[in-house]
Amino acid sequence: MSDLARHVEDYLRLRRALGYKLAREGVILPLLVAYLEAAGADTVTTDLAVSWAQLPQGVHPITWSHRLGAARGFARYLQTLDPTAEVPPCDVFPRSARRPTPYLWSAADVRRLMEAARQLRPPLRGATYETLFGLLAVSGVRVGEALAMGRDDVDLAEGILTIRGAKFARTRVTPLHSSATEALRSYAACRDRLCPGAPARTFFVSSVGTALCYSCVRQTFNQLTTALGLRSAIQRPRIHDLRHSFAVHTLVEWHRCGVDVDARMATLSAYLGHANPAGTYWYLSAAPQLMQLAGQRLDDHLGGRS
Repeated sequence: MSDLARHVEDYLRLRRALGYKLAREGVILPLLVAYLEAAGADTVTTDLAVSWAQLPQGVHPITWSHRLGAARGFARYLQTLDPTAEVPPCDVFPRSARRPTPYLWSAADVRRLMEAARQLRPPLRGATYETLFGLLAVSGVRVGEALAMGRDDVDLAEGILTIRGAKFARTRVTPLHSSATEALRSYAACRDRLCPGAPARTFFVSSVGTALCYSCVRQTFNQLTTALGLRSAIQRPRIHDLRHSFAVHTLVEWHRCGVDVDARMATLSAYLGHANPAGTYWYLSAAPQLMQLAGQRLDDHLGGRS
């Protein structure tokens, strides 16, 4: 093993010990090392790192930015061991991509989605998808978090979800409304009746008792939203939009109730599992009705002078 390859392994091990998953970096940094060594370099240089980052063709520049960002992180670490290592600048490529316009789910939309899911066959499949989509809509948990939940992570007595292995390797608890807890309790009874002794110990299971895979969930979601007329060439609802809509509706309700939204943003961030409130504030700028309410509150505060 070369010195560079060993340094990459040490870097990944150190960062992961601090709680970072580094899934992408674990795949592409060994490719960076191979590129550097093929060029006859024994350390990171800016020119080689930039050239390596641009190897994928026909991709959005954000992909190049992500690759160079991985190289920058490793280069900063390497520079503490090898002062000749160069850290590429951060402004070589655009660092942000245009976020897709979210589809804001209304309560009526969610009911239609759940009703359509209930008609899926066999019955366990229908119950699973109805409950899963309903949970995403009323709790704001990420779909990956819901699919990974074990049965012990769902406390039906206290109405609390334990979300493990979320972003940044964090664990959080998510309290539920009593109606959501009752829906989960009904699903658990249905699941255990229709598929006793299911091989998977996840809370949500497939019609044969195995863990749900994301690709199957997404395919089913796309089929249902297309059948309901919610999906078109212009409008493409995503599963993640259920989480987005939960956050937006929560903020809308807070504005309408006249509460101090800024004081509560940290609470909503913690509930959603955001690293900091900045990620949650984006929901404010992405929803026209929120901007309207915020503008009205500002106008009221200024006494109509705005």
